[in-house]
Amino acid sequence: MTFTTDRRGLVLGAGMGLGALLLPAGKALAQALLAPGFTHSVASGEPGPDSMLLWTRYVPAAQAESVRLDAEIALDPDFARPIAAGSVRTGAWRDWTAKVTVDGLKPGTVYWYRFVAPDGSMSPVGRTKTLPVGDTRRFGLAVFSCSNLPYGRFNAYAHAAQRDDLDLWLHVGDYIYENGQATVNAARAVADRTLAPGHEILALADYRLRYACYRADPDLQRLHQQAPMVALWDDHESSNDSWEGGADNHQRDKEGDWNARRAAAIQVYREWMPVSDEPWKAYPIGTLATLYRTESRLLARTEPLDDALKAAFQSTDPDALRAFRDGPWQDRSLTMLGTTQESWLAHAFQANARTTAWQLVGMGTIMGRTLMPKAVVDWLKPGTKPQTVERYRNALRGAAIGLPLWMDRWDGYPQGRARLLRAAQAADADLVMLAGDSHNAWAYGLVEDGQPAGVEFAGHSVTSGGIEGDLGVDPRIAAAGFVAANPELKWADTSRRGYMMLDVTPQRVTGEWLFLRTVRERDIALAGTHRMHVERGRRAFAA
Repeated sequence: MTFTTDRRGLVLGAGMGLGALLLPAGKALAQALLAPGFTHSVASGEPGPDSMLLWTRYVPAAQAESVRLDAEIALDPDFARPIAAGSVRTGAWRDWTAKVTVDGLKPGTVYWYRFVAPDGSMSPVGRTKTLPVGDTRRFGLAVFSCSNLPYGRFNAYAHAAQRDDLDLWLHVGDYIYENGQATVNAARAVADRTLAPGHEILALADYRLRYACYRADPDLQRLHQQAPMVALWDDHESSNDSWEGGADNHQRDKEGDWNARRAAAIQVYREWMPVSDEPWKAYPIGTLATLYRTESRLLARTEPLDDALKAAFQSTDPDALRAFRDGPWQDRSLTMLGTTQESWLAHAFQANARTTAWQLVGMGTIMGRTLMPKAVVDWLKPGTKPQTVERYRNALRGAAIGLPLWMDRWDGYPQGRARLLRAAQAADADLVMLAGDSHNAWAYGLVEDGQPAGVEFAGHSVTSGGIEGDLGVDPRIAAAGFVAANPELKWADTSRRGYMMLDVTPQRVTGEWLFLRTVRERDIALAGTHRMHVERGRRAFAA
């Protein structure tokens, strides 16, 4: 079964506004978008040892200001033994999405849940699981990032959803993309993966329609139906390379006030995702680990230094690049998390490292330091555009004096990175960073002040293309070149799509990168895997 927004019952409530319905498919699609009922299955998130947040979306058949939905929970999928219930009211003001947190659950227990509408109709049944307490011997979670719908099937979601050895999903960002259909590379796009709305999303109705488009995908629905998700946004949930005061992909003169767009993006994310309104949060996994959900984009991140670095590259002053390295790049005021969240995380490390074996930090962007390999220009595909070649040559100029690749990730915030890693070291924490964003797969041994500070499992994308799109060499050559050029980088894969699986035990965390055979068609066959692990107390990958 394939998915296309032209043929399926992609549904949005009347509260979205008429602007959301002005789509090429015209009146027929507009009518389909207003179809009633439970439109996007169910989801769960924000797990605790005795509570769970449950999500659904329901559009009433008759015009109404609001509706009440009742949530039912049971220990069996047939609901022969219901054990808890909750109620929630929703309406057009929140796009008919509904979230209810149910308490009184038992730790480490599998539950089934559903919603009941006023007319007696029922949502699909979802499965969820609370977090354990006390001595915990094993916990499994899958890590996803960067699912760009036009560029492939969500086979990573489908593969994970059919496993029975995972307790939790962690999505570290780029759950949707903001771009319009006009920017999609037709040569790489997959048939029947059409975006709605067709233009770049800017306003509240746009963001709502884009989430509805993504959440109509059957594999994504199945993923949410099978286990709880802890989710955090990165940039594409708002706009590319976003920060507190703007974004690379937001032009104020053409696209209006950034604060209005940012507010719309945040509101709709919280409507459509099984998340609370808390900006960051810690999740205790018994004595085994503490998982942290962070926010590093829209609330406190300072502006990336891309423009300042570009000016240094273009300057005729031979010392301009070194002046950038030693001045603006090292500015202590640059932050990804903001001082309030930095303080919260440092105090959380101090408290939780005493009671839980591992500190697992979900982060939108990669922390490991990455310099461009010297041979990269020779790896570029024949016919590469001159401006792309120049971009790589500039990256090599920067690498020659110790400047890393991307100012938009932790590489662009070295003092902020140092503060986080030193906080983990001061707490004697066994730190494991879990990140996405780059579309490729990486494993880093993080070092601060010459001492191991933890490891980072950086995941590849669900569908989005990575650096391999520019390169014409065997991906194994490129990966080896990156590893050789970067002391923190211990392994890389620069060509394949999929997801990560983390297996956590008291003495070891094992990360496995799973590579799907294809994203061009629905197929959950694997093309390969790669495993690495870190032992408790070592804070570095095992040889």
